[in-house]
Amino acid sequence: MTIALSETGKRFNREWIFRQLSYTFHAGKAYAITGPNGSGKSTLLQAIAGSLTISAGKIKYTLQGKEVDPDAVFRHLSIAAPYLELIEEMTAVEFLTFHEKFKPLLPGFTIFEILAKVGLDAAAHKQVRYYSSGMKQRLKLAQAIFSDTQVVMLDEPCTNLDATGINLYQQLIADFGPKRLIIVSSNDPQEYNFCTEAIHILDYKSQAGKNSITNPNA
Repeated sequence: MTIALSETGKRFNREWIFRQLSYTFHAGKAYAITGPNGSGKSTLLQAIAGSLTISAGKIKYTLQGKEVDPDAVFRHLSIAAPYLELIEEMTAVEFLTFHEKFKPLLPGFTIFEILAKVGLDAAAHKQVRYYSSGMKQRLKLAQAIFSDTQVVMLDEPCTNLDATGINLYQQLIADFGPKRLIIVSSNDPQEYNFCTEAIHILDYKSQAGKNSITNPNA
């Protein structure tokens, strides 16, 4: 999938979170949205995902040469973010089984194999309400990365993860990220050091805007 932003902006009341942002995200590449806390990184990510209505400009989604209706974009992307809640009354198995009814999981993996990949196999039948914050984050990553989608969006993906969890995240990206479009919202290099380009949200606060797309690891 290709996602093209044209003079895109989002405003809350009189404050522009970002504006005049024109850029195209291509399949098979990884991008970082960077900036300090509270700068609007998550807002931009949600706008790209189609879950927030933009205030200006246009976002165009193209898959295999055909434009995708914005109302159907959710079928082609998955997202993990701190503000997205899990269904805590369910076990991990029940949660992924429920999720699979709306969005298929990657072929070739059972739900138990997916949970083993993220280190949750021993807690597969435990209610999510009894999970630690790190375990919940692993389940969020499993839901996003193992969904059979062309686009994976990750907002602060290592939230609540210890060193082992961060290594797991980086390995999951290495194993299941290639050929997909990945967009990471973060100010922590551990979360986006595999990205080859970065959008600095602060460059799009002013009316003039700047086309500042750079290598995040430079």
